[in-house]
Amino acid sequence: MFEAVLNEKQARVDRLQAVALAGLMLLGTAFVYSATMVTEAARTAPLYEQSWLRQVVWYGIGIGAAVGVCLVDYRSLARWSLVIYWAALLLLIAVLIPGIGSIRFGARRWIDLGVFQFQPSEFAKLAFILALAHFLSRPADELRQPRNFWKAMGMTVLPFVLIMKEPDLGSALVLLPTALAMLYVAGVPKRFLLRLMAAVGVLGALFLVDVLFAPPHWQIKLEDYQRRRLLVYFGAEYAPPPGATRAEIERLRKQQFDDSHNVRQALISVGSGGLTGKGWRQGTQNALGYLPRAVAHNDFIFSVIAEELGFVGSVLVLALYGAVLFTGIRIAGQARDRLGRVLAAGIVALLFSHVFINLGMNIRIMPVTGVPLPLLSYGGSSVLSSLIAIGLLQNVNLYRKTY
Repeated sequence: MFEAVLNEKQARVDRLQAVALAGLMLLGTAFVYSATMVTEAARTAPLYEQSWLRQVVWYGIGIGAAVGVCLVDYRSLARWSLVIYWAALLLLIAVLIPGIGSIRFGARRWIDLGVFQFQPSEFAKLAFILALAHFLSRPADELRQPRNFWKAMGMTVLPFVLIMKEPDLGSALVLLPTALAMLYVAGVPKRFLLRLMAAVGVLGALFLVDVLFAPPHWQIKLEDYQRRRLLVYFGAEYAPPPGATRAEIERLRKQQFDDSHNVRQALISVGSGGLTGKGWRQGTQNALGYLPRAVAHNDFIFSVIAEELGFVGSVLVLALYGAVLFTGIRIAGQARDRLGRVLAAGIVALLFSHVFINLGMNIRIMPVTGVPLPLLSYGGSSVLSSLIAIGLLQNVNLYRKTY
């Protein structure tokens, strides 16, 4: 019995989660390499300019950041949560200012630091989770008060609106299921959550009706590419303006065909892999450029994996994510205080939302929103924020033994 008590007090990293993360990072390195090293220009580029090596560097920096997060008890980190939260909001405001935020693909989401493009929204998600977890760790009686529920909603709406202004619909939307999961785990009365879900459902339905059926002068203001993505996802025809000529109608049809190209080629990539795939670096969809090279190594990295490793490789990816998520749920369940439970639940919900939306984009059960696949998609901000999130999870696991 004495030995069991000693083992209980001994801090340990969740080994299954660590192994799963190592597997994801190995796959990420291999398939960012495969997705990018398909042209002569890429193969002859200097080593420091190659995406796969940069991804490895970000893995190393991210692991260091995750270890650093684990050195401080999550309860101590939570005391600084509001400072971190407001700093993240200031960065979200800064990125919207011309001259500070840089524009890529029609969106102002990045701050150019020279060495790399910093994306504040990725870190704002973590700041939001930490701040909301700290807010919801108050006594249960206070959580039953409507004013505290609305304060929690306010904490969610602020980063949501700022991220939508960039615009970044995908990153904004993942805040909603994350907040809902945290509210539920914290013990907020179910009647509040049911009303919230009903309100979000009604607003979502009205939004889709507006996008799909409303006349142009009645429609909610959206970026043109966002509206087109939704129309492509729902298979709706691009509506020509009144009095459009035949040439204009044909142009809209061609534009719709072009807009659906990425999703169509991603589906072909996934389906053409068969059971065991075509082999590493043997994927023709990527090599021949049918799967656009600008997105193959980030948004559609899963399609590259599915084509080259087939159904077996796809199941392997799902198994690795399943291990990360289920160990995260276990950590949340074993936490000994509400702060730890809510914090772990928020991180699991965030990671699950990213995985679900990105895989859904690749197999057309979700619209294309640009949400990265954690640790597999290329990108410094995404990799770094994902590993810091895992560091927070492991922090809850380590320090629960000292509570």
